[in-house]
Amino acid sequence: MNFLEELEWRGMIHDVMPGLEEHLKEGTRSAYVGIDPTADSLHIGHLVGVMMLRHFQKAGHQPVALIGGATGMIGDPSGKSQERNLLDEKTLRHNQDCIQKQLSKFLDFDTSKASKAKLVNNYDWMKEFSFLEFIRVVGKHITVNYMMAKDSVKKRISGEDSEGMSFTEFTYQLVQGYDFLHLYRNDNCTIQMGGSDQWGNITTGTELIRRLEAGKAFALTCPLITKADGSKMGKTAEGNVWLDPEKTSPYKFYQYWLNTSDKDAEKFIKIFTFLSKEEIETLVNEHKQAPHLRLLQTKLAEEMTVLVHSKEELDNAKVASQILFGKATSEELAKLSEKQFLEIFEGIPQAILPKNEINEGVKIVDALSAKTKFLSSNGEARRELKGNAISINKTKVNDSFVITKEHLIQDKFVLIGKGKKNNYLLIFA
Repeated sequence: MNFLEELEWRGMIHDVMPGLEEHLKEGTRSAYVGIDPTADSLHIGHLVGVMMLRHFQKAGHQPVALIGGATGMIGDPSGKSQERNLLDEKTLRHNQDCIQKQLSKFLDFDTSKASKAKLVNNYDWMKEFSFLEFIRVVGKHITVNYMMAKDSVKKRISGEDSEGMSFTEFTYQLVQGYDFLHLYRNDNCTIQMGGSDQWGNITTGTELIRRLEAGKAFALTCPLITKADGSKMGKTAEGNVWLDPEKTSPYKFYQYWLNTSDKDAEKFIKIFTFLSKEEIETLVNEHKQAPHLRLLQTKLAEEMTVLVHSKEELDNAKVASQILFGKATSEELAKLSEKQFLEIFEGIPQAILPKNEINEGVKIVDALSAKTKFLSSNGEARRELKGNAISINKTKVNDSFVITKEHLIQDKFVLIGKGKKNNYLLIFA
């Protein structure tokens, strides 16, 4: 596998330093990607860099994931208008441990292999570095003019909405540049990869290596991934789409990919899966023949959910989707845990009724109208019931139906449905 050719057809190359292709052909190489440790989980915005490392390893080279413990204490000015919060060491170590577990699903850390993945934390070599030593060893080799010319610095200083840049943030590119120098010296790491907004920081590292070691080092960046509508990829109304199932449930994770547009799905399936070029081209052609079947979105959601979570979680997510969109049975609904039930039906209209009301039973017409306002009147309720449009827990009912204890799911929920897409949740508490 040719690493650069693989990234090229997948649309994952933005800038590449001349000479990198020849450098890769000369033998096994080591490349790193920096990962922000300001949370105890990766989100899908991190995955482009992680995928680059995975492809690098599949090509027979050694990937290095650098947890930015030191740089996480400073805050990268690239693409930001404000300085980020600084974290303490205990929090950073916890975050690192959680991130490593997630990375192990993508990278092979088996130490017996030549292309074994490696995890490092720049805090380990920066924590004993005194300020005086740093400005002697690093600061004297990079001019202020060189640093000021970087786009990430210029935008923060000259931007209308900017409050300027602290000295702490201004030194960020020197710290990141020293990371590259340290890995070059200690791990023979000659390549740094990252998003296109990192080009300035990465090339500061290659410049340090050139000046202090007279060595050759290379930069490779991928495009910043946005959706077709221009919005940031990986963001929802609730915030980031996380890999941690406690932060973003496997069901919501699956739904995120399933709900991508046709244009985005064609781009994302190249970037975020390991399907071959031939498999993807076949899928794209089949999708264009019958776009209403959403073959691209379905395959993308399946591949990503298995990769990040598991086949079991994918199966659960599919069942949940069938339940939400009217294709499931009352038996499948009854099997849901309370957590799954609330995730699936999050945001639908609901009413809370006293638990004791279920003892005598609740007439279906009252449940549809007077007690919930799901339907506007008793008359409308009866018309819908006679039209066979109303279901309780996915089972059709008539106008004589009474909701009793035996209809409760997890001893508290009753799902009312009108047609295939209109749902209402009764909670007896």
